[in-house]
Amino acid sequence: MRLIPLLLLATPAFAEPPRLALPLACEIGTDCYIEDYVDNDPNPGRQRDFACGINSRDAHKGTDFALLSFDALGTPVLASAPGTVLRTRDAMPDDRLMRGVTDAKACGNAVLIDHGEGWQTLYCHLKLGSVSVQPGQQVETGTPLGQVGLSGQTNHPHVHLSVLHDGQTIDPFRPTATGTCGEPSDTLWQSPPPYTKTGLVTAGFADHVPTLDDVRDGSARLDAGETSQPLVVYAHAGYAEHGDLLELRAEGPGGELFDHSIVLKAPQVSTMRAYGRKAPPEGWPPGEYLGEATLTRKGKIIAHRFAHVTIP
Repeated sequence: MRLIPLLLLATPAFAEPPRLALPLACEIGTDCYIEDYVDNDPNPGRQRDFACGINSRDAHKGTDFALLSFDALGTPVLASAPGTVLRTRDAMPDDRLMRGVTDAKACGNAVLIDHGEGWQTLYCHLKLGSVSVQPGQQVETGTPLGQVGLSGQTNHPHVHLSVLHDGQTIDPFRPTATGTCGEPSDTLWQSPPPYTKTGLVTAGFADHVPTLDDVRDGSARLDAGETSQPLVVYAHAGYAEHGDLLELRAEGPGGELFDHSIVLKAPQVSTMRAYGRKAPPEGWPPGEYLGEATLTRKGKIIAHRFAHVTIP
């Protein structure tokens, strides 16, 4: 996502960066996971994470710590390092449809912290009315800044953490070589979060079991369905391993539609799976439907995606 110009303030150069803790009150692999990393591919239209993997988005300028349920909205967002609050925003609504969101306000409700000598951290997508710090306030590692919301350019609960030095994006997993990828020699983390090459490229609703090509080009995605159509949740995984567990589930106004688990056996570099249900005789009730794809390895959640469809 693009950073909001309002929040970017450069300060003098400095050799010693902050040492970071997680910006969320959660446990990675249990109730949260890292969804996307800084894009370290400078070429437009292409992306790669710090380890040359697939877990990033084109021109993404931060690390996304995502929660596994909309019920987790309100989870505390925490300062990753000591510093001084420089700027806050706490006036944007929580709206997963992102109505009225512009590039300048893509970060949503936010907190910007100065760590001295040009180092800053930016925390995005906070819940409206939850920001609990003020400009000029001193904070410590773990100080609550606000709560996870759905403000700005997001349709699922997560906090976007950007690290800046003299106004430039720094990848905390590859700070001295941001813009390249490979085995990192150092990080900014006090305890580096675990990394897995495997990821979910996308998940969505369809009205049939799609082909991998249709998933890749986006033609499979169903944004508005009909009451008589089947509802299918699909997930496209990259670099899954033998024995990984993929759970596909969906719920709507009438409750749970299905919850189906698939053990992946000898998956390819690119793997697509889908599961769904035919419409009941009376048709699907109108409203919002939520789909989920969760990828688990040895009891730890390594990837997760939400999907949405509306039945008028």
